[in-house]
Amino acid sequence: MRKPNKVGGGAKTNVNGLAFEGRTNLLDAFKADKNFEIVRSKVFYNNQLIGEYLEKHSFYKDFLEPNGISYSNINSKKYLPDSVFYNHKNKTVYIIEKKFQEQPGSVDEKIQTCGFKKYIFSKLITPMGLKIEYYYLLNDWFDQTQYNDVFDYIKEVGCKYFINFIPFDELGL
Repeated sequence: MRKPNKVGGGAKTNVNGLAFEGRTNLLDAFKADKNFEIVRSKVFYNNQLIGEYLEKHSFYKDFLEPNGISYSNINSKKYLPDSVFYNHKNKTVYIIEKKFQEQPGSVDEKIQTCGFKKYIFSKLITPMGLKIEYYYLLNDWFDQTQYNDVFDYIKEVGCKYFINFIPFDELGL
């Protein structure tokens, strides 16, 4: 007989994931600092435009398409990033994927896909002459030695991971 899921994953994935994403929202971090101002998707620092913040479909609609990039001419699928920050100063697009876990499960394997995801997003970004960084923002469940091999791999393929928050300086700020 099937037992109900009481700890997450499956039916609770969105509840747990969205709660984590809400606690780790980059826009909220900008808004908490009086030097930042957000106007639509534009990010200003001390009244100077420094970047753009986008999520999921808006990355395509509000960033790629206005720059002449149609994903369907480059990739076979539309991959939806959790968060994207484009830093105007250093011409870098930061793709941020948020992963929440409370026990071993499918996310363990998802964080092993960063090399592929960086490759897919690079194909969209590099025709614009921009650089790309691919980051994972993980909850503290992942702060365990059992993930050391995965963390080594993440670094080996040119990606980064952070536990619970990403320092502004990692976004070129």
